[in-house]
Amino acid sequence: MTDRRLVVAAAIVDDLDRPAWLLAARRSRPAALAGRWEFPGGKVDPGEGPVEALHRELVEELGVEVELGAELVGPDDGAWVITDRHVMRLWYVRVVAGEPRPLVEHDELRWLPVGESPDLDWLEGDVRIVDALVEDVASLAR
Repeated sequence: MTDRRLVVAAAIVDDLDRPAWLLAARRSRPAALAGRWEFPGGKVDPGEGPVEALHRELVEELGVEVELGAELVGPDDGAWVITDRHVMRLWYVRVVAGEPRPLVEHDELRWLPVGESPDLDWLEGDVRIVDALVEDVASLAR
């Protein structure tokens, strides 16, 4: 994980204990990623902690303040390898202030049923995370 830059992201859900809905964001830029879906978030700046970065990114990208829930721990030192240059940490979050709206890098937001694998064109790095999230939420329902 040391050679890759850390990205933080949010699985924005309607309820942290029994999530039923997940918010997906469609990229509008850069051109190579436009039209693809992802978890909102972004890169951790130097000197910034991951949780601090996640809160900052969600205010900048969606105009929302959130409550953090559990982290969906990845298989690579707790993170998810999303590209050859980036790893991601992802937390369940619930909006506590503001209404999510695409402000910077997205042109559409969509609430999806969280218990099924959504049929969207996800970024390659996010696909297995979506699958893990669906499985994780299914285990909560048992």
